[in-house]
Amino acid sequence: MSVIDNIEPKLVWKHFDDIRKIPRCSKHEEKIIEHVESFAKKQNLEYKKDELGNIVIKKKATSGMESKPTVVLQGHMDMVCEKNSDLDFDFSKDAINLKLDGDILTADGTTLGADNGIGLATSMAILEDNSLKHGPIEALFTVDEETGLTGAFAMKSDMITGKILLNLDSEEFGEITVGCAGGGDSQVKLPVKTQQIEQNIESLLIKVSGLRGGHSGCDIHEQRGNAVKILTRMLWRAKEFNFKISDIKGGDKHNAIPREAIAVVAIDKSNKDKFISTLKSEEKDILQEIKPIDPNFKVQIKENDEIKTTLTNDSQMQLLNLLHGLPHGVDKMSYDIPDLVETSTNLASITLNEGNAAIALSTRSSIKSALQDFRDRIRATAELSGAIVKEDEPYPGWKPNLDSNILKLSKKVFKEVFNKEAEVKAIHAGLECGIIGEKFPGMDMISIGPTIKYPHSPEEQVEVSTVEKFYEYVLKILEEI
Repeated sequence: MSVIDNIEPKLVWKHFDDIRKIPRCSKHEEKIIEHVESFAKKQNLEYKKDELGNIVIKKKATSGMESKPTVVLQGHMDMVCEKNSDLDFDFSKDAINLKLDGDILTADGTTLGADNGIGLATSMAILEDNSLKHGPIEALFTVDEETGLTGAFAMKSDMITGKILLNLDSEEFGEITVGCAGGGDSQVKLPVKTQQIEQNIESLLIKVSGLRGGHSGCDIHEQRGNAVKILTRMLWRAKEFNFKISDIKGGDKHNAIPREAIAVVAIDKSNKDKFISTLKSEEKDILQEIKPIDPNFKVQIKENDEIKTTLTNDSQMQLLNLLHGLPHGVDKMSYDIPDLVETSTNLASITLNEGNAAIALSTRSSIKSALQDFRDRIRATAELSGAIVKEDEPYPGWKPNLDSNILKLSKKVFKEVFNKEAEVKAIHAGLECGIIGEKFPGMDMISIGPTIKYPHSPEEQVEVSTVEKFYEYVLKILEEI
């Protein structure tokens, strides 16, 4: 028996319970695609799937509502797969373990997948329930939203016909999202050289952990600690002790703030105690700086197995200079919308292998020119260190349309149902609406959702009571369009 078996609305939670058992990490969505296809066949609903795996399921209007316009319900099938490093869990086969504490649903040491599993479950519940009142529906399930929105990018112009779209991927109930940031990734590759280990050398493993991490768009303004930047800072502070880096790695997903990072170093025995003392002193200073937002930050230093090679002095300093100099965090706040981040970058990961240090950064901005400028600054910093930069094609932002008809209707419905005004907002995260708006000109769009906190981290949680309200809200919008 699942902890969500008896929660309302039962049909939504039934589908979410099915979804949380299915492997669906970004770029590995084969099983969830199969599940959605099987669902469409079981419900005898018309559907089509494109070459990449995007699926649209069509449901006819209920009797007497055939003249209503077609509404597109849209969500993405993939999820960000993050877990605590000490947890024995395999996203390719293990079901997400749920924990319910009052009104809060979380997972046990992993991301929950409410982003965007609740959106998927909502669409599937609407498709299944024949007692509802609505016009024609096209439920669009996209792939690979979290690692570049490639599913939305790949859609052909004949995939959908509707001109009204409800994106079900927002994360604050009571807010109607009408705009989002665009973004683009930068892959920095620094060639490095190695050398054989010297005599009288000890090996240490340094691990930064306990950080909250989080979504690189939704949480970037909170100034949460970045494990890669913190580890770099500590090593920089201790560079006078002539340690040698054998390995350094941290972070994983481009859209998740790094929670953990490690370095394996060689240190002369005569410098070991001073080196460790300097690292511990820096740990105390950093904790005092970030304690209000990251109180569980810690650094572990322990003896490591024997190592054979390290970076050369020149390569090590090039790498530390580069990591220390590359930006992370908020660059600018919006002049137009209070409290909205305009431009930011997430230094997402570092790995060291095959003669190269690979560093990934993800940049967001609501202004196209500001996005390009920040990416240019990343390139300039990287090239000063002799690194090579590869940039992906940026995805577009979504410009707010405050005269939108679906916005006006959704505001009216919210006031009628919940007896208060909905907030209209733009967000710093990326949504597929920007791409869909470019591909399907004239699309009238809003994004709504239940309250989901701390996505892209093992802290991810959904407020259960808001899911029922969200479902009621979507159904009422469909009825009144």
